Amino acid sequence: MKALVHDGNGAISIEDRPKPEPIDSGDVVVRVTRSTISTSDLHIIHGAVPRALPNTVLGHEFVGVIDAVGSGVTKLAAGDRVAVSCETFCGECFYCKRGWVNNCIQGGWELGCRMDGCQAEFVRVPFAEQTCSIIPDGVTDEDALFLGDIVATGQWGAEIAELEPGCSVAVIGAGPVGLATMMCAKLAEPGRIVAIDIDAKRLALAKEHGLADETIDASAMDLDAVEAAVRDMTDGRGADAVVEAAGGSNTFEMAWRVARPNAVVVISAMYEGPQTLPLHEMYGKNLVFKTGGVDAANLDETMKLVEEGRIDTSCLISKRYALNDILEAYRAFEARENDCLKMVITPWEER
Repeated sequence: MKALVHDGNGAISIEDRPKPEPIDSGDVVVRVTRSTISTSDLHIIHGAVPRALPNTVLGHEFVGVIDAVGSGVTKLAAGDRVAVSCETFCGECFYCKRGWVNNCIQGGWELGCRMDGCQAEFVRVPFAEQTCSIIPDGVTDEDALFLGDIVATGQWGAEIAELEPGCSVAVIGAGPVGLATMMCAKLAEPGRIVAIDIDAKRLALAKEHGLADETIDASAMDLDAVEAAVRDMTDGRGADAVVEAAGGSNTFEMAWRVARPNAVVVISAMYEGPQTLPLHEMYGKNLVFKTGGVDAANLDETMKLVEEGRIDTSCLISKRYALNDILEAYRAFEARENDCLKMVITPWEER
């Protein structure tokens, strides 16, 4: 089969790899019908994910059709259309039993990181009955494509931010994760969502699709000005909750500065360098910081929201590329060509 592989030294290439088969009893093999490129894939290529293994097929955000099942799989069958969590988890360990599935001692972020991922024709999925969600007939593959990663990240961020009806939420970053976070935050009926970014087109999209009530273009603003702008929008207090989904050079500092005292600050972003927590500058602000990986344990729940039309991610799709052209898709995605958000990868074509 054809697959996109990174070598651990910053290079990627399309290779011929053997078609995977179930290894453990809980495995399934999925024929990939749609996948996509994530910023975290770029982090792996750039060497910013130390646990990532070289010579691994990239990709962790996908949907497809089950091709084969392990001997212990009873709730899924060949032919089922499924969305797949980017986190694999056993469901039985200390962490899984407490709902902390991204810390599973047998799983976590494995696909496309430590084991072969989905930017291929087929992919092996461990613990399939925990990590796969059947796609209902009324939901298309592209409707469900982002549920296992960026929507799960948005849902996780909105949940641990402890949002309440009528509260104010600042989301830093209007990229795919930030926009998905706004979609999920809206379900909590906040009084105001403020989107902050340095890309005017992304901010306009957030406003156009009703994901943000207010926007702040920080491209020509220092942090003092951004902080003042958020205060002006929140009765002088700052945001009740902040989700940092940008991972920029100054967005970690921005996050705690735009938060009101006693707020929750959620860090959804990944960084390619260390961040500074200047406790002496925030003394008395009494902030609660929450960090960690995506929690995709509620895939069935978010699938239902898509089926009901309460989550619509179609605005995130910028362009489609066949797997044959995935190298060009990576180039365009990293360059943010034509203000792209998400590139959808379709199956390999015989040409």
